[in-house]
Amino acid sequence: MPKSAIAVKQIRADREPGSGLLPLVLDLDNTLIRTDLLHETVFAYLKQNPLGLFALVAWLLKGKAHLKQQLARHVTLDVDDIPLNDEIVAYAEAEKAKGREIILATAADSLLAIRIARRFLFIDKTLASDGITNLKGATKAEKLAEMFPDGFVYAGDSRADLGVWKVAKGAVLVETAGRVGRAATRLTPVEHTIKRPARLKDWVKEARLHQWAKNALVFVPLMLGGHMLDPAAWASAGIAFLALGILASSTYLLNDLWDIADDRRHWSKRNRPLAAGRISIAHAVAAMPVAMIAAFALGALVNPLVVVTLAAYLALTVAYSLGIKRKPILDAFTLAVLFTIRLVLGIVAVGVMASPWLLVFSMFLFASLSFAKRNTEVQRMTDNGGSGRISGRGYFTTDAPFIMAMGVASGIGSVLILVLYLTQDALAADFYSDSIWLWLMPAALFLWIGRIWMLSFRGELNDDPVAFAMKDPKSLMLAAGLALGFFLAWIGI
Repeated sequence: MPKSAIAVKQIRADREPGSGLLPLVLDLDNTLIRTDLLHETVFAYLKQNPLGLFALVAWLLKGKAHLKQQLARHVTLDVDDIPLNDEIVAYAEAEKAKGREIILATAADSLLAIRIARRFLFIDKTLASDGITNLKGATKAEKLAEMFPDGFVYAGDSRADLGVWKVAKGAVLVETAGRVGRAATRLTPVEHTIKRPARLKDWVKEARLHQWAKNALVFVPLMLGGHMLDPAAWASAGIAFLALGILASSTYLLNDLWDIADDRRHWSKRNRPLAAGRISIAHAVAAMPVAMIAAFALGALVNPLVVVTLAAYLALTVAYSLGIKRKPILDAFTLAVLFTIRLVLGIVAVGVMASPWLLVFSMFLFASLSFAKRNTEVQRMTDNGGSGRISGRGYFTTDAPFIMAMGVASGIGSVLILVLYLTQDALAADFYSDSIWLWLMPAALFLWIGRIWMLSFRGELNDDPVAFAMKDPKSLMLAAGLALGFFLAWIGI
């Protein structure tokens, strides 16, 4: 193999004199960094050019190395935000302090590999694909054996690395799967092992199961429609609730994939499993269609209108993730519509009459909470010394007074709509045994809206007001008061 076929960046030509240690060669993808650069660049390219799939196929026909080189040239990847595997970084730093030579050898294109290598003072040389030769598996093994005839220790993670471990004098296993790890131990002595963490907790976090509490709105039409004692209605609403939850979790995956670069620059979202590299892009892409199919299959068990409503929710959520979220005001309005669709889903699942009062009330209330979420993001950026446009959003730090005005006005509007409902329709409805108790509801709502916005103004609210309310004792107390008002009005005392 000609040496020119491999791109090599040499920072320090020779091994540290007198160290007596074999060179430590580090893989990059899913080893030194917690992601795969090919997946990162493919997704980033398709994001900026959705019709670029044809170009990807054309590049791939010329070889994987050519594909990687073209992606590296066409995609601007912020390598400083790429998540690292802190354990292997710490190990490499410790070995470097002992006088050991550290080599980065990766199948990623040299344009990206060299940029990433600059983040690490301990890396002496960088070997990477060059657009002609894909430095992976047997090709990487042959190159390293030629460069280090006295031997080397290789740190890797995948089945593709087995060919390298076969010619290495030692192995560092970085979160390898069980079969790969066992195969590696049969090929060469293991110098160090970094255990693979359990990923179930990360998938639960990524699915945002706590956000399923928002889907409880599906049950509201059931209760307001007089079906609280109907087991069949509860079963239909329950299946719709489950379907919506699964569908929503799949859209969270899409949203986090689409925003992965912005999330890595965000003060809290950078800890999301996808942004942090604890869930791979490939696994997320595979999980999305499976979850969506399961959601629509569950919806079909109820009735066709549930499927149509789920489809509307999915379409609007995708539109929100791909662009609407960057449009000021429209983003909050869209979030309010998505909350209201949850009520519509409950209406079509149970088969009750749609209440215009309920739907309009929902729009105003959830528009207010959406503005509160945006206000918190602006506050956080300002508190952290930032200015200008909020990353991934259409707002500027100077928009804070406007956002607060819109949010407070929408919240008070929801209280007013509830009061108008009580004075014009609810008090005369046969459904309530003693409707006077309903007046507890606007009082509790007014106090809660006031609390949310006061905390938002102080910068004490987290990203999501609904998630905050589920953990805030005072918010839970006010919610209990609202529920008590409805219950007492229903049973009558």
